Amino acid sequence: MTNKTAYSPPAADQLQYVHLEKLYGYLPGLSDALPAIFGMGPQEYAEVRAEFDNRTRDAATDLLADAELASRVERLPFRRGDRILAVGDSITDDLQSWAEILRHVLTLARPDDDLTVANAGLSAHTTAMVLRRWPSMLHPGADWIICGLGGNDVTRIADSKPQVTLAESVDNLGELSRIAAERTQAQWVWLTPVPVDEERVAASPAFRYGASTWRNSDITALADAISAFDEPVVDLVDAFGTPSDPALHGPDGVHPSLAGQQRIVTALIETLTA
Repeated sequence: MTNKTAYSPPAADQLQYVHLEKLYGYLPGLSDALPAIFGMGPQEYAEVRAEFDNRTRDAATDLLADAELASRVERLPFRRGDRILAVGDSITDDLQSWAEILRHVLTLARPDDDLTVANAGLSAHTTAMVLRRWPSMLHPGADWIICGLGGNDVTRIADSKPQVTLAESVDNLGELSRIAAERTQAQWVWLTPVPVDEERVAASPAFRYGASTWRNSDITALADAISAFDEPVVDLVDAFGTPSDPALHGPDGVHPSLAGQQRIVTALIETLTA
């Protein structure tokens, strides 16, 4: 019997954050099956993805209209041919995420530098889950790693303990950095978790269905711990504020709006050119 109370978001919303090819790309025929999995024909599937890409390009163009920010982009410490690995959860995996906006910013502002932004975000992943996959994710290597993990670590289910304790999160993040240092020459940059809009989280049908909650006190505690790391840290708690401007959050209160994703890119650029 079908569960009439199950939450079923529109296919385009699912496609924005769910990218099975990153997890199961080794399965024969998966690429051809993806449109049908999302209930779309091949043309509609391509059009939906293209629309997300157009939005991120427009967001990048909007950022570069600011002369000061455009000047900072020119001063970003990326060298010609660098590969930038963007690591994170759904906030990174999002088809209109900071990583996608950054890709367009660099393409538009520094077209001759042949810079690559590889979006390695994995929706719903904790630091422990990414750690399990980490060695394989470091191929074909990277010159920069920008890591924005931890938002799922602090998720509470039915108001229980966080999924990953603060001490475990810090240890896992440290291991990610250590393993990368052994296997690559990449320079590392941290993004702290993004604050949430707790009222929107509480009202979200998806999170109510899954009994998922977030507390900004948990997010701030993890952000404070990350801020003590040796590598550069982009403080997104400070960039968003608590409480945040409502315009920076999407309807569910956890995932940033396009304006919020732009704020992440701005904070990243400012940090790397300070």
